[in-house]
Amino acid sequence: MAAEKQVPAGGGGSSSGGSGGGRGAGGEENKENERPSAGSKANKEFGDSLSLEILQIIKESQQQHGLRHGDFQRYRGYCSRRQRRLRKTLNFKMGNRHKFTGKKVTEDLLTDNRYLLLVLMDAERAWSYAMQLKQEANTEPRKRFHLLSRLRKAVKHAEELERLCESNRVDAKTKLEAQAYTAYLSGMLRFEHQEWKAAIEAFNKCKTIYEKLASAFTEEQAVLYNQRVEEISPNIRYCAYNIGDQSAINELMQMRLRSGGTEGLLAEKLEALITQTRAKQAATMSEVEWRGRAVPVRIDKVRIFLLGLADNEAAIAQAESEETKERLFESMLSECRDAIQAVREELKPDQKQRDYTLEGESGKVSNLQYLHSYLTYIKLSTAIKRNENMAKGLQKAVLQQPPEDDSKRSPRPQDLIRLYDIILQNLVELLQLPGLEEDRAFQKEIGLKTLVYKAYRCFFIAQSYVLVKKWSEALVLYDRVLKYADEVNSDAGAFKNSLKDLPDVQELITQVRSEKCSLQAAAILGEPPACSLRPVFSDSPSLLLLFSPTPYATVLRLKGAVLVNLYK
Repeated sequence: MAAEKQVPAGGGGSSSGGSGGGRGAGGEENKENERPSAGSKANKEFGDSLSLEILQIIKESQQQHGLRHGDFQRYRGYCSRRQRRLRKTLNFKMGNRHKFTGKKVTEDLLTDNRYLLLVLMDAERAWSYAMQLKQEANTEPRKRFHLLSRLRKAVKHAEELERLCESNRVDAKTKLEAQAYTAYLSGMLRFEHQEWKAAIEAFNKCKTIYEKLASAFTEEQAVLYNQRVEEISPNIRYCAYNIGDQSAINELMQMRLRSGGTEGLLAEKLEALITQTRAKQAATMSEVEWRGRAVPVRIDKVRIFLLGLADNEAAIAQAESEETKERLFESMLSECRDAIQAVREELKPDQKQRDYTLEGESGKVSNLQYLHSYLTYIKLSTAIKRNENMAKGLQKAVLQQPPEDDSKRSPRPQDLIRLYDIILQNLVELLQLPGLEEDRAFQKEIGLKTLVYKAYRCFFIAQSYVLVKKWSEALVLYDRVLKYADEVNSDAGAFKNSLKDLPDVQELITQVRSEKCSLQAAAILGEPPACSLRPVFSDSPSLLLLFSPTPYATVLRLKGAVLVNLYK
């Protein structure tokens, strides 16, 4: 059992070694120097099997040394340093400083599990270099050849690890983990080569082994295995799609939503697959209709974006987490900006001047300009929805969680005011879109939406005044909120369908009335009805509470307006 106890210590020593050495690393090396003799003695006398928690070691090392932030270069450096420490501890050096002498770990050396760890670090170092090159290959395509070379090297080291683990000195669990690790790296290599059948076979083998291991151990031990299975499932479905399973695309889209984004080799390929699928459908798209006018669409990038518009909106609606929803909003806005830029390139200055107004039709813009207005409308509407979604989360925090001590930053009404300012600016831009100047229904609809957001902005400005105890200003603003809300209710008859997705005005009216009652109740109950005239709040001279000699009658004088409240 002495050999088994070495594994966690090896993982713990990596943390100090990863930071560059020092006294902590030296202490770990001294401890490792004491283990080999004890471990070999235990193996000889008691026949204990060597054990190595392969998946646990690599996951802990990756999380602690760069991969939490996608820094593969840092992790590669850690693997190199850990290899050097292991070779020094095991006295397994590759020659000296003057001459290199290659050595291989053989079955005869398997008296310590750190020999297996040495080969594992070789594979991890090659794999991390391949992933680093993959990031760099986006701007330097030639590095893809080096990437494939390093992946092949990683698979070679993994196969060597699997061969060593076939020894009778290694326990059954380590053998299975070595097989799964080799299958995983092999699948990634085949995936990069686009050898879909070989890749899906390797991934399925890896998945099967990890599922069996997960079912054989406790729930705590099974967590890592199940996580690995979830990681490779999208890769399996992607391979299945490329082999010919058309139903796999829907499962991939659902995985994309549940996971909040794909990672690793699959991320770019899945986005490329979605674009490719839409490009095939775009060949049949000739025009788009918006607000009763059909506009021909001849630009491929615009066709692809418009075809995916409904899917993007549905994905945002189905997103389970706020992080996923925000990512989808950003992705949709990015695609929309690219489509708008493609239209702008077609709208050359001389063409724009000549085609802005069609002959004989005053005020009607050209088809290309109208398409530009439509795409701008989509971009601004999406930005409004994104900011409104952010505002909903902040509203719950502001209204339901009162701010505590100043040392702990909590959401404030000022944060919401900024969001509503941006939304109102977007609505102003919508009113200025070319081709919609004479569309009275559109102008009226945007005007009503502006009133709704003005009401919410005004409400949170009032809340900010309440926080600093400016009661008179808050009450005036609450009245302004009710004025905006009444205008919306009186004019919203024909636009109820277009306003149903906006924040609820009736809910706001209820909230405002509640807030007004709270302020007035605080004013009434804050002072005993004994004097004839006394300011209730010394810092608000414009708000006066007058107690009349007549029983239980109060008058609030608010900047010239007199409100009478009878509380009996």
